[in-house]
Amino acid sequence: MNKTKTIIFLIIILFFVVGVYFYPQMPAKMASHWNARGEVDGYLTKPWGLFLMPIISLVIALLFLLIPQIDPLKENIIKFRKYFDLFIILIVLFLFYLYILTIFWNLKIRFDFLRMMIFPLSLLFYFVGWLIEKAKRNWFIGIRTPWTLSSEGVWDKTHKLGGKLFKLAGFIVLWGIIFKQYAVWFVVLPIISAALYLFVYSYFEYKKEKH
Repeated sequence: MNKTKTIIFLIIILFFVVGVYFYPQMPAKMASHWNARGEVDGYLTKPWGLFLMPIISLVIALLFLLIPQIDPLKENIIKFRKYFDLFIILIVLFLFYLYILTIFWNLKIRFDFLRMMIFPLSLLFYFVGWLIEKAKRNWFIGIRTPWTLSSEGVWDKTHKLGGKLFKLAGFIVLWGIIFKQYAVWFVVLPIISAALYLFVYSYFEYKKEKH
């Protein structure tokens, strides 16, 4: 087992250890979901509230680790594998952070849940931009449109721009700390805008290449 897999599975084990440790202290119904205003709007019974997130995190980690093995263009993934491995670790750490916040809340430790999410999301978006810049053409990771998958040149141009846009989105998210009432929009709008723009951009770059 390589270093990445070891780190990931140690974090997954930590999920379950924390869940078992805090099980006696949790209420019968646990707060499990927060709306865009940072208010609780969903509950789960204690077993699901404590162990659903660890199970989901394990499944996500396994799926990410499987991708480099099944991609028809796996030789391209090897070229940026170290960045992708770091991305998997960051995703699992982000989910663990979310899990700890959920446990603290159910221990009646009150805080602004929405604001606590903004900085980690900002870092995650910034790193996604970094990963996109490094990504080589493949079927699972990156900005996969019919035109980027059909042309190496269009893939490279789209991902160079996409990396910058996602990094910019990471900085825009931080404004949600100041303007809390619009925080969800500072998260959602930059990502949707970047995705739509890159979709259209890749099409026109492909048309230019063909001409």
